[in-house]
Amino acid sequence: MHWNYLSLAVPFFIGLMLLEYFISRRLGKNYYQLHSSVANISVGIAERLSDVLIAGAFYFVYDYIQKHYGLFTIKPGIALWILLLLFTDFIWYWYHRLAHEINILWIVHIVHHQSEDYNYTVSARITVFQALVRTAFWSVLPLIGFPAQMITAMLLIHGMYPFFVHTRLIGKLGILEYIFVTPSHHRVHHASNEKYLDKNYGDVLIIWDKLFGTFQKEEEEPTYGLTKPLKTYSFLWQHFHFAIELWLAVKSKSSIKEKWKVITGRPEKLDTSLREKAEALFNIKQAAHDIDQPLNKYVIMQVIGLLASLFIFIALEKYFSAGFKIGFTLLVLLTLINCGAIMEQKRWIFLVESLRLSVLLILFFCFPQYLYFKLFVLLTITTIFVLYYRLAEKRYLQVVYRNR
Repeated sequence: MHWNYLSLAVPFFIGLMLLEYFISRRLGKNYYQLHSSVANISVGIAERLSDVLIAGAFYFVYDYIQKHYGLFTIKPGIALWILLLLFTDFIWYWYHRLAHEINILWIVHIVHHQSEDYNYTVSARITVFQALVRTAFWSVLPLIGFPAQMITAMLLIHGMYPFFVHTRLIGKLGILEYIFVTPSHHRVHHASNEKYLDKNYGDVLIIWDKLFGTFQKEEEEPTYGLTKPLKTYSFLWQHFHFAIELWLAVKSKSSIKEKWKVITGRPEKLDTSLREKAEALFNIKQAAHDIDQPLNKYVIMQVIGLLASLFIFIALEKYFSAGFKIGFTLLVLLTLINCGAIMEQKRWIFLVESLRLSVLLILFFCFPQYLYFKLFVLLTITTIFVLYYRLAEKRYLQVVYRNR
């Protein structure tokens, strides 16, 4: 049996999150909020899932560029691995900085900064859109001549490092503060304090920030999140709210030149009232905070189920058909959308639950064994569901929201 060992990253990082949680509780620190952590992990689940589906395409892009347009033919060696690390980190610095300074790029990066907590779960807030944009920047590496094997190995290591700096448990690290990005440096980057804005863009090395004038050491206690906090747990809204705000801003301009200035302008220059206009357009309201314990348990069980399923899916993805992968991805996305909706006590969650059941049944039929029996089961369930939809919806909402 072929086992994808990258699947072990799921229990490894979840284990570290749990360790940080229990240590912080033992120290009397309230670093974890349930709904914030669920929202963070939900974004990470979607990104990991999409990465399984498209990672091979990234490798193909790097390999094609290097073989057809590479300026040099580079062979692996210690000195060249070090050089690749420097190039990778340098490119990341400029991608990261531009993602904060240009509206169209801020669309794909803003999700990472929405959490008002700062712990290991925040490191999971990476979207597939960010992965796609970063690939365009990383494409400089094969253009130089680095082979795809070296690049993918380096990006794997380079991508793991930031996880460990998303914590409040680790203080300043002495001499390491002068060379590497540390938890202290990255806390500054995630802060919304005026003096901390647009600072410390480095990923592994802090030298780029010191070289280009964007370094700021941690002094006062950081306040985390956006300068204008996003008060929602909606999986979809977290991903697309700024794109909608930017679209409204572009739409309000008359000339192409003005529209282009908005697209390439700085996020802080955007009209702050656009958030309210976008929220009104899609009826987005303040997230609920008085949620019953059984409802929290229901959400937690769904997230645990998703993480277990993701682990198995990554481990055995070679054995799944393209159709099954698409269906599984849809099932996961519907579950993530529903988790956010449940935490905000939306009335339309039963519709999403119905769609989830439908996708689950379709996945059930992806396996050809006992086809006629499965058709009978599908027909029976569909008939019952159609006849008793309203009653089922009423009972479901009563159970979930406890007669609210």
